[in-house]
Amino acid sequence: MAPRQLSPLVLALGGAAAVLGSVLFILWKTYFGRGRERRWDGGEAWWGAEPARLPEWDEWDPEDEEDEEPALEELEQREVLVLGLDGSGKSTFLRVLAGKPPLEGHIPTWGFNSVRLPTKDFEVDLLEIGGSQNLRFYWKEFVNEVDVLVFMVDSADRLRLPWARQELHKLLDKDPDLPVVVVANKQDVSEAMSMVELQQELGLQAVNSQREVFLLAASIAPAGSGFENPGTVHIWKLLLELLS
Repeated sequence: MAPRQLSPLVLALGGAAAVLGSVLFILWKTYFGRGRERRWDGGEAWWGAEPARLPEWDEWDPEDEEDEEPALEELEQREVLVLGLDGSGKSTFLRVLAGKPPLEGHIPTWGFNSVRLPTKDFEVDLLEIGGSQNLRFYWKEFVNEVDVLVFMVDSADRLRLPWARQELHKLLDKDPDLPVVVVANKQDVSEAMSMVELQQELGLQAVNSQREVFLLAASIAPAGSGFENPGTVHIWKLLLELLS
């Protein structure tokens, strides 16, 4: 039997997904990668830099230095990657943290969302990548670029929990040293699984005891009240502790 050829639509969708993944990776490198490079390298690269020209004696004016204001110290950056299957509540979580109004209905993320939150000592960049099946392939490309991974799970989605487990363990294997916060979202739903059930179904009891993996309950509803939501507060406090 002759091999079955792929339809032009399938080829087009595959090419679009590949292009989208490349664009996501480039955007991550250019926008979020700069802070990480600054923190690791400890300063600007010396190669290729032109030597500073000292002012001539007749050009120097002491009053010019008195008028100059000291440059503001730039805060270091910390990167948090927010992943999970579509519909788990990733976008709502970011909007709650940013103090933005909720969106009407369920709108899957096609691409990514980002939020930058300043703290006293550093800035926190949170990047959410869509959880649809064609985007999960690119998740692993970003894991090694962040400081903490947040993995959102819909506690009431029993049917797709095995998929969530599979994707979570792929990420755990990709970077064994990365701290992971698993958020059991939608605990307020009547069909939600208990924390003990989720720990077993997600295979967290089999994770190395030396690794930093946390399971937190949350009910990040679109109609929630932001940081007054206890689940959001607990997640944010844990993130700040892990990033400090």
